Amino acid sequence: MAILKCRDLVKSYGRKTALRDVNFAIEPGRIVGLLGPNGSGKTTLIKIATGLLTATSGSIKIDDMSPGKETKAIVSYLPEATYLNDWMKVSQLVNFFDDFYADFDREKANEMLRNLNIDDKESLKSLSKGTKEKVQLILVMARNAKLYLLDEPIGGVDPASRDYILNTIIKNYNPEASVVISTHLISDIEQVLDDVVFLKDGQIVLSTTVDDLRETHGMSVDGYFREVFKC
Repeated sequence: MAILKCRDLVKSYGRKTALRDVNFAIEPGRIVGLLGPNGSGKTTLIKIATGLLTATSGSIKIDDMSPGKETKAIVSYLPEATYLNDWMKVSQLVNFFDDFYADFDREKANEMLRNLNIDDKESLKSLSKGTKEKVQLILVMARNAKLYLLDEPIGGVDPASRDYILNTIIKNYNPEASVVISTHLISDIEQVLDDVVFLKDGQIVLSTTVDDLRETHGMSVDGYFREVFKC
């Protein structure tokens, strides 16, 4: 059974349509790139999946359930913007997530913090923007969720840290779970993807496996992206 399924999904804001007739499904155990330029509808789609927005029409199902209290328990969400309280220490954030989420693995979180040389006694406001984003990603990936929704997880991180962060994503999720990575930095994440969903102007241009894309179109995911979305 698909862990995430969209059927005829539409989201409109007045006269502006952010998503139009979106249909696709994500199977368990897949790493999926949700790809498209800014304004293509990626963040809107993720917010509907998390229950932060409601669809205008159509449906979205998480593990065969509509987004709500039950799905929040199995979905780990990384928003594009940092939302954590600046006054809190990293250790307090770990405690907060441990108290709030039944599937949170404190030991895994602390190990990732050590590997990135992040002092858990530091307050968030004393950290750089990139380190704050690393802390937030660590908290999200330390959950043993069924579905991870990551909105631009490497957007504000220095190139030297991107490989570690991608390895963190690969190594720290349940192999039976799925990961959706929304980004426009295609070349940086292409090597970890199983499937791709391309969005353009709120519509799906292509939904396929990475292997099929390369075989059918004779180009890389990044090459296809540049071809479809070139100015």
